[in-house]
Amino acid sequence: MRKIHQYTIMSAATTAQVAAITALTDPRAEEAVLAMVESYDVRRKLLVKGLNSIGLRTFEPRGAFYAFPDIRISGMTSDEFATMLLDEEHVACIPGPAFGAGGEATCACATRPRKVRSRKRWNGCSDL
Repeated sequence: MRKIHQYTIMSAATTAQVAAITALTDPRAEEAVLAMVESYDVRRKLLVKGLNSIGLRTFEPRGAFYAFPDIRISGMTSDEFATMLLDEEHVACIPGPAFGAGGEATCACATRPRKVRSRKRWNGCSDL
């Protein structure tokens, strides 16, 4: 067991090393990264616009794939808001206090843009 433990913690796994080499040397890797960055940018803008359109003041984060809407206008705690959003809209978010914030929720934009646009109360988001 000691040998297994040592080999798993002493260095990066071989598969991770091969993946790193490919990421650093394959010209297609940069194209893939740029496409991913663009995709997350569209999602982030859509998420922020949607949250603002329903009255949840949200600033657009730079370089993040999540947003922190101010949910105090809802009159709910972060836990209540997260539960309601999951139960009624089938959207998962993390209550703000998990990140040290109060009166906020953490919403990630890791889903497809068309799924975000489909939220029935998010008006004005079809142009993204």
